[in-house]
Amino acid sequence: MDAETRCVHYHSALDIIAIKMACCEAYYACKDCHESLADHPIQVWPHSEWNVRAILCGACGYELTIREYMQSGYLCPRCKAAFNPGCRNHYHFYFAPEDTV
Repeated sequence: MDAETRCVHYHSALDIIAIKMACCEAYYACKDCHESLADHPIQVWPHSEWNVRAILCGACGYELTIREYMQSGYLCPRCKAAFNPGCRNHYHFYFAPEDTV
């Protein structure tokens, strides 16, 4: 990861979040980085734990809860840095759907 949490897989100006993985509570820039570096599969965050601070803004270092990130409108609530809206296509790799118990 670079200083703003970009990686070799996702490195646009908007790719500035890292995700604390539920399985190991370590921050990774993306699932591909986790797959390359960790010795275990990814576990998704259950909806009941979306109040956990698990998203790191690479611009200012603020840790968002998962729920706060989902409701952010792709902007850091602290510094207003823009997040990549395309990341929503990958939520299923990290976060269990809301209707899952």
